[in-house]
Amino acid sequence: MSPTRVVVTGLGATSPVGGDAPSTWSALLAGQSGVRSLKQEWADTLTTQIAAEVAVEPTDVLERVKARRLDRSGQFALIAAREAWADSGLGGGGGQDDGDDEQQVDPERLGVAMASGIGGVQTLLNNYDTLHEKGPRRVSPLAIPMLMPNSPAANVGLAIGAKAGVHTPVSACASGNEAISLGIDMIRLGRADVVVVGGTEAAIHPLPMAAFANMMALSKRNDAPELASRPWDKGRDGFVLGEGAAVLVLESAEHAEARGAKVYAEAAGAGVTADSHDIAQPDPAGRGATRAMKIALREADMDAAEVVHINAHATSTPQGDIAEVAAIKNALGGAAENLVLTSTKSMTGHLLGAAGALESLAVVLALHHRVVPPTINLDDPEDTGLDIAAEKRTLADGPAAALNNSFGFGGHNVAIAFRSA
Repeated sequence: MSPTRVVVTGLGATSPVGGDAPSTWSALLAGQSGVRSLKQEWADTLTTQIAAEVAVEPTDVLERVKARRLDRSGQFALIAAREAWADSGLGGGGGQDDGDDEQQVDPERLGVAMASGIGGVQTLLNNYDTLHEKGPRRVSPLAIPMLMPNSPAANVGLAIGAKAGVHTPVSACASGNEAISLGIDMIRLGRADVVVVGGTEAAIHPLPMAAFANMMALSKRNDAPELASRPWDKGRDGFVLGEGAAVLVLESAEHAEARGAKVYAEAAGAGVTADSHDIAQPDPAGRGATRAMKIALREADMDAAEVVHINAHATSTPQGDIAEVAAIKNALGGAAENLVLTSTKSMTGHLLGAAGALESLAVVLALHHRVVPPTINLDDPEDTGLDIAAEKRTLADGPAAALNNSFGFGGHNVAIAFRSA
């Protein structure tokens, strides 16, 4: 691997527990659930009537004209990217949304990797309904630019003036982490100095929810929504669908140092593998997930004993949670017993293509602030043999490393290794 070090210099989010990164982080540490009963009339017909909607509606943040030209997934992406871009202190990149800030990055050395697992599904389905109810002339002329999966990435690229490449990884629930992996590669391969990476998803709609429910993937705990997402608890009965976006600004350490940027953590390595086992079920032995973690550690030149924390993929499904435990033990060996494990999906629900980005953001902040968010609703835990944080936990001072895991339908596995700054 290239010796180029990659660091995280900006963070942004809009999530079920907060409208930005600081409020999201505070809610995670407090163990607050973002899962609620759905108020829409269409939810009354579904077997699952709960979800984790964003805490702050995007139309409360974005300009009205801008919001109308974006699918909900694109709205989330732009909000999170704007926050991360401002947090990084990079200033103007030559894009449409720039003010008069001094430009601190060459646009031709600036990239974007913004993932989505499903893309503009709400725009697609809403315009299909319009076609049948009102005729073809009433279909929006903006439908295609809004629904195409690369729309969030393209709009973020336009906003900051990115010209080194604008990419949209799509690998189901591993998409967000794959975007981070791609950003690391772009910098290490010398294609960019700065890459804005992340994931976005907006699939809380009757059709996706009905489809997930018919797969027996969603929790049906409609009477107690805040208790529904319960990774590693024996009473878990499926995941809770969430929505939102998270964005990290990745930068070569040399570029960050030259401009005096603050650094949250080092994005030290990534492992990407595939199971080739089943389109929906994980490999029960977790072999692909094991290899992803091992590759991430190797790429980061990191020993398993350095890992003090893992934010697991753990979605609250009976099979997936236990398969990941096996993979963690196989990847880290005896060192797995000494780390603090958590799943922030217990609070945010499962953001699909945005999950990896949001959970990587949580890992970065855990290393930065030396505290791990809890896994809530862990009332009757499985005997995993691992140290799962049922309450927020303080990490010791000194050099430390952490992993974030994401696994997706199709057998996609991505692990990202972070090191304290």
